[in-house]
Amino acid sequence: MRRAGLGEGVPPGNYGNHGYAHSGYSACEEENERLTESLRSKVTAIKSLSIEIGHEVKNQNKLLAEMDSQFDSTTGFLGLYSM
Repeated sequence: MRRAGLGEGVPPGNYGNHGYAHSGYSACEEENERLTESLRSKVTAIKSLSIEIGHEVKNQNKLLAEMDSQFDSTTGFLGLYSM
């Protein structure tokens, strides 16, 4: 694949970076790799955090369900004595 403006006007044999003569292509690729790795680590951290949030939500829902059940039994218990 030929990229516009890269390697044009350079004599044959003077291509250093896979046919892109002194174009900075390698520097761009290195920067892209660095940014890709940075993004990958951020996505991994967000994924881990979202999984932890999911576990916390499940635990909180379980506690709320238990509290609801206890309030229902307390209401029933107090209803017996208010008659």
